[in-house]
Amino acid sequence: MGIVSTLMAPLTRQTWWPRPGNGFELEPFLDAAERCDCSVERHVWLIRLIDWIRRGEPLTGTRLVLRQLEQDPARRARVVGLLARFWQDVDVAALLADYGFSPRTSFLNELGERLRRRMIPLSPETHDLGMLFHLLFDHPDDLLWLQRLDEDTLASLGALWTEVMALAYALEEGQERRRLPLTWRGPFFDGMFYLATQIRAAGFSTQFRSRMGVRLDADFEVELLAAERRSHDESVRQAFRQLGHVTERVHDMALAHVEAGGTPGKWPAAMLQEAQYLRLLLDRCAEGARGLHGHLEEHGISVDLVFQIDQLCERCRRLEMLLDVVLAPKPGGAIRHLLIELVTVGVARRSVRALFRQHTSQLARKVAERSAASGEHYITRDWPEYRRMLRSAAGGGAVMAATTFIKFGIGALAASPFWLGMAAGLNYALSFVAVQLLHFTVATKQPAMTAPAMAAKLADVQADEAVEGFVDEVANLMRSQVAGIVGNMVAVAPLVLGVQWLAWWLGGAPVVDQETARHVLEKMTLLGPTLFYAAFTGVLLFSSSMIAGWAENAFVLHQMDSAMQWNPRIRAWLGVARTAKWARWWRQNISGLAANVSLGFMLGVVPVIASFLALPLDVRHVTLSTGQVAAALGALGTDVLREPGFWWCVVALPLTGMLNVGVSFVMALRVAIRSRGVKVKDRARLNAAIWTRVRRHPLSFFLPPSGAGAAAEASTPALPSPSADDAPPSDKS
Repeated sequence: MGIVSTLMAPLTRQTWWPRPGNGFELEPFLDAAERCDCSVERHVWLIRLIDWIRRGEPLTGTRLVLRQLEQDPARRARVVGLLARFWQDVDVAALLADYGFSPRTSFLNELGERLRRRMIPLSPETHDLGMLFHLLFDHPDDLLWLQRLDEDTLASLGALWTEVMALAYALEEGQERRRLPLTWRGPFFDGMFYLATQIRAAGFSTQFRSRMGVRLDADFEVELLAAERRSHDESVRQAFRQLGHVTERVHDMALAHVEAGGTPGKWPAAMLQEAQYLRLLLDRCAEGARGLHGHLEEHGISVDLVFQIDQLCERCRRLEMLLDVVLAPKPGGAIRHLLIELVTVGVARRSVRALFRQHTSQLARKVAERSAASGEHYITRDWPEYRRMLRSAAGGGAVMAATTFIKFGIGALAASPFWLGMAAGLNYALSFVAVQLLHFTVATKQPAMTAPAMAAKLADVQADEAVEGFVDEVANLMRSQVAGIVGNMVAVAPLVLGVQWLAWWLGGAPVVDQETARHVLEKMTLLGPTLFYAAFTGVLLFSSSMIAGWAENAFVLHQMDSAMQWNPRIRAWLGVARTAKWARWWRQNISGLAANVSLGFMLGVVPVIASFLALPLDVRHVTLSTGQVAAALGALGTDVLREPGFWWCVVALPLTGMLNVGVSFVMALRVAIRSRGVKVKDRARLNAAIWTRVRRHPLSFFLPPSGAGAAAEASTPALPSPSADDAPPSDKS
C-alpha cells in the first residue's frame, strides 16, 4: 500500500484529498501504473489522471496523454495492463444499470441519499463502478470537454480500448476462467437485463397497477372509448410482462451468433428484428408510465409516485441506450453518447434543488390549480360583485371584532406562553372557520388564493388576449382587496369601539383596560418593527394557502370522501343520504378548513416558538390590529386623539394591510407562475402591460369600471408578442 500515499494526494473536489499541484509530472506518473498492485491503488491512479486532464485544457490534456502512450510502447503496455486489471476488478453492470437511479423508490430516501453524498466523501476502495464514477467525473465542466472530443481523439481512445479489452480477457483465460464470448459487450447485456427486471417490477407494483385500471370512469361511458381504454391498458401490461423475456432472447441470440463464429456488430436479421421489438416494448412501457400523470391530475398528486414514474421512464431510456451500444457495428459514438449521459445524470443527481424542481413541480401546479378554483370566489369583476364583497367583508369584520376581545381575554390568563399561544391559535382558527361557514370574507385570505387563479390566465402568454386577461385579473384582484380590507376595517373598528363605550356606560370601565391599551399602542406603532412583522404575517398567509392545497390534494389522493361515504359506522349513524351529503361537504370545504385552521394556529403559536428560540418574530394581522387599536381608543378616550403615538398606529394599519396581502400574493403568484413554466422575458412583458394599465386607467385598480370604462380597458393596446423562440413550454410538457 506504499504507492497509495503517493497517489492519494489529489483526488477530487468532493473528497478530502488535494488536487495535483504544479509539481505533477505526467511521464513518471504514467510509468507508475505498473506499481499499482491492488484495486484501490488503480482507482486512485485513474482519479488523479482524470483530475490532471481536467485541471488544464481538457482536450489538450487528453491528446497529450495519448501522445505519451503512443511514443513509448513500454509505457503504453503498463497503462493498458492497469486498465485491463481495473476492468476485471469492477462491476461494470452496476454503472450501466444503477448509476443515476435511486436504490429506493421514494422521494425522501433519494433526498437523504443526495444530502449524505454532499456531506460525506466517497471512498475509492470499492468494486462498484457506479460509485467510483462519482469520483472520476465529479466536476460540472466534465460534460463540456467530453462533448468536445474530436474524431481523431476518439479513434485513439478506441484503439486503446481495444488493447485493454484484449488483455483483460486474455488474463481471464490465463486464470482458467470461462471466457465470455461477448467480451466487453457482456456487462452491457447484463445491465440491460437488470434494467428490464427493474422496469418490470415497477410496472407491476401496487402503485402502478392500481392506477392503470381506475381510469375507466364516467368520462368513458361510451362503450367504444371504454373498450379502447381497456385495450390500451392491457397492451401496457403485456409490454411489462414481455420485457424481460425479450431482453433475454436478444442476449441469447447474440451469444449464439458469436459462438457460431459470427462477428460482434454484424448481427443476424432475426436478432435485429427482436431488438426492434424490444424498443417497441420500451416505448409502450414508458408511455404507460407517463399516462399515469393524467390519473394523478384527476385523483391527486403523489410525489413518490411522480418520482417512480420518472425513474421508470429514465430506465427505459437507459436500456435503449445500452441496446444501441451492443448493436452498433462501430460502437465508439454510442459509447461516447452513453458516457456523456452518465456524466449528465451524475451532475444532476448531486443537486438537491434539481430534485425538488423536477419532482415537486406537478404537485406545486396541482396545489396552485386547486387554490385557483377557490380563489375565483374572491375576485370581483363588476359593481354587484364588488358590493357583495363589501357586505361579505363587513360580516368577516364583525366576527373578527369578537375575536379581538377573546384575544385580550386570553392574554389576561395566568398561563405559560405555550398554552397562551395555543389558546390564541384556537381562537383565531375557530374565528376563521366561522367566517368560512357564514360565507363571510377576511381580506388577508384573498391574495394567496387569488394568485393561482390569475396564473391560470397564463396558459398562452404569446397571445395579446391572454396578457390583457391577466392584467384584467390584476385589476380585479386589487379592487377585491380594497373592498375586502375596507369592509373588514369598517366593521371591526366601530363594533370594537362601540363595545368599549357600552362597557363604560354600563359598568363604568371598558372591557380592555387602559394599561393594556397603552401596551397596544406601543406594539402597533409604525416606529417599531410593525412593518417587518406584517410582512412575516404575509408569509404565514401564503403558507396556509399551500397547506390548504396540499390537504385537498391528499384528501383526493386517498379518496377520503369515498371512505366517509361508504364507512358502515357513519352510514349507520347518519343514514345513507346524510352520509353522502356529509362526504360531499368535506370534499367541498376541506381546502378552506385546512387553510383557516393552519393559519389560526400559525398566528398563535409561531410567535411563541420564535420567542423560545430568541427570534425577533411576531404577527401583525390588519383586521386584528385594527380591532386592537379601536379597543385602545375606547379605553383611553378621545384625549388619545391628541397623542402622536396613536396616529402612528393608525398610519401603520393600511401599510400592514398592504404588506399582509402583498407578500402573500407575490409568493403565491411566484409559485403559480413557475408551475406554469412562464419565462423571465414573458414576466417582464406582463409587468410592462400592468404598468401601461396603471398609467392609462389608474382608477380601475380601485373601483369597478362602468360600461364605458370597461370598453376603454378592453381597447387598451397590448404589447407586441414575443418571438416563437421565447414561447413558454406548453401545459403538456
